[in-house]
Amino acid sequence: MIQAKAHLLLVDDDADLLRLLSLRLSASGYRVSAVGSAEAALARLSIDLPRLVISDVRLPGRDGLALFQEIRSLHPALPVILLTAHGTIPDAVEATSLGASAYLTKPFDAKVLLDRIAQALELTAPASADSDESWRADLLSRSQVMADLLAEARLVAASEASILIRGESGTGKELLARAIHRASRRAKAPFIAVNCGAIPEALLESELFGHVKGAFTGAVASREGLLQAADGGTLFLDEIGDMPLLLQVKLLRVLQERVVRQLGSDQPRAVDVRILSATHRDLDSAMLDGQFREDLYYRLNVITLTLPALSQRREDIGLLASRFLLTVAAKYEKNVRGFAHDALEALTTAAWPGNVRQLYNVVEHVCALASAPLVPLALVQRALRVPSLEVLSYVEAKARFERNYLVQLLKLTDGNVADAARLAQRNRTEFYRLLQKYDLNASLFRTEGTVVADERQE
Repeated sequence: MIQAKAHLLLVDDDADLLRLLSLRLSASGYRVSAVGSAEAALARLSIDLPRLVISDVRLPGRDGLALFQEIRSLHPALPVILLTAHGTIPDAVEATSLGASAYLTKPFDAKVLLDRIAQALELTAPASADSDESWRADLLSRSQVMADLLAEARLVAASEASILIRGESGTGKELLARAIHRASRRAKAPFIAVNCGAIPEALLESELFGHVKGAFTGAVASREGLLQAADGGTLFLDEIGDMPLLLQVKLLRVLQERVVRQLGSDQPRAVDVRILSATHRDLDSAMLDGQFREDLYYRLNVITLTLPALSQRREDIGLLASRFLLTVAAKYEKNVRGFAHDALEALTTAAWPGNVRQLYNVVEHVCALASAPLVPLALVQRALRVPSLEVLSYVEAKARFERNYLVQLLKLTDGNVADAARLAQRNRTEFYRLLQKYDLNASLFRTEGTVVADERQE
């Protein structure tokens, strides 16, 4: 059984209760350590890390809630069960919303306590030889919605099916793709990620498929593409919705024929690559608008996994923030160990439009400015009020600027595409392609009575 001989740490200043609980839990097969204060508990944790902590909320000196915060900072995955009197129930309830495994009101039934312990140990069971969880080590979570997603991801990882990962920007789509690769039979082969929206269209084809010497100006030597480099492994195509239509056709051919032709070559080369892709765009709408090929969509979308927004997994915010803080504090060589209680509450209840990426940026912000071991509420509030420019990726910021620029040109020229293209110093074909990319209709910018000749025939 999971709980057999598991090490439990009891924390309570009531010596009689400690003795009684120790006897009952030892009789149930647990190894028990018992201490009378939060300070003694922290000392014990540094010597012998238990599988579970059971602590009273009312303790001399540092109370049980402060101990919980410290444990959450030092050992984010260590489960904590709180014991509380009626007067401290609100605090205990709040602590469970921030990650405590459970709380029990004194006096409590011994069977209920044993059940809660078993449940907490089951959820945080260490990986066995038959159940290696290292594949998802980068995806910290304790929420049910993430547990369900990861269970599904583990199942589909064993297949060879193409997987489309959906989710808002900043939710961790590449992390999930890497986890799927690590859980697959291809784990020892390369995992290669490419952002289809970050590479200029003129270079993306060469990046993906490679080229032979002389294929184009500047091609002074032959070069393999990312598809060949990922042979035997996994190629992750991030923001697949931004891939140009011409390359969509070529990618579809690779998926159908399992061969790659380098740019400038007629010689096919067989490749064994699993394709994982991701997007935050609505591909169904893109297909209706003719911006994404339906046949490619169904090739890529054999299985769909959807990452939840951070606001849909608030149980994970404290865990993620604590882990990020330890990572950033180590990078900056700062003695910052955790968040004050109200600071952690502010993080947990914030909106997080930029999801996990924004949370990391906020944690880095507060860590850089922190001057004490515990980050105060004021510093978190300051970081949350900063305009969230950093929430946008470079690709997203570029796309926003590009669309706004096109809109301003069309307004300036009353919807005359030829004039707008001249001002932008681009040919009309390229300019029309940009308008199509951002779903902009030039006619909507023409003022009443404006007459525009057929610009395509000029």
